[in-house]
Amino acid sequence: MNASLLPEARLAELVDALVEQGWYLGEGFLPESLHAPLLAELEEMAERRALEAAGIGRGTERHLRRDIRGDAIRWLDRESLAQRRYLEAMGDLQQTLNQALFLGLFEYEAHFAQYPAGAFYRRHLDSFRGRANRVISTVGYLNPDWPEDGGGEMVIFAPDDADREVARVRPEAGTFVCFLSDRVPHEVLPTRRPRASIAGWFRRNASLGGLVDPAH
Repeated sequence: MNASLLPEARLAELVDALVEQGWYLGEGFLPESLHAPLLAELEEMAERRALEAAGIGRGTERHLRRDIRGDAIRWLDRESLAQRRYLEAMGDLQQTLNQALFLGLFEYEAHFAQYPAGAFYRRHLDSFRGRANRVISTVGYLNPDWPEDGGGEMVIFAPDDADREVARVRPEAGTFVCFLSDRVPHEVLPTRRPRASIAGWFRRNASLGGLVDPAH
C-alpha cells in the first residue's frame, strides 16, 4: 500500500464510516501532489475541447439531458503520470475495501468531470439494486480555495430516507467522498464557477456469456 498517498489511518476511517452509515466524507484526504496535477490536466483538456458532454444511461439507452446533468467528462485511461498515480491510489483503496469488507471488487473506472458555471446534477443513485455492478462510488475534488459562495456542493441523502440530507460537501481540493452506489442518493447543486472533480466506481465482475457488465 502506498502510504505516502493514502495513509492507513484515513483508509481505516473510511472503512468504518462505510460500515456505520454507508458514506464517508474526508477533507484533506487526497494530497496536493495527487490532486494538483490532475486539475492542471483537466484544465488543459477543457482548453483544447477534449471533454464530452455527459449523458444519462448507458449503451444504446444513453442520451443527453441538460435539465438533469450538465457536466462534461473524459474517462481516465492512464495516459499521464497523474492519472496513473490516482488510479494506483484507488487500487490501494480497493485492496483495503476487499480485505476489510469482503466486497469482491473487481475493477475501478473513473472520469474527469467539469461543471461549468450554472451546471448541476439532479438527485440520483449511481446504481440500482440487483441490476448493475457498481458497488462503491467515489468523488475526488480538485479546485483549491473554493469560496463559500461558490455553490456546486454535493448533497448526500440518508440511505434509508431519500429526503433527509445528511451532508453537504463543499468541492474543495483534497476532499474525498465515498459511498454505497445503490443506497445513497446524492445531487450536485448549481455551481457558480467551473467545478472540477474525478468521479469513480468500484465494480464487481458482472460478466455474462463472455460479456462484462452486459446491458440490462
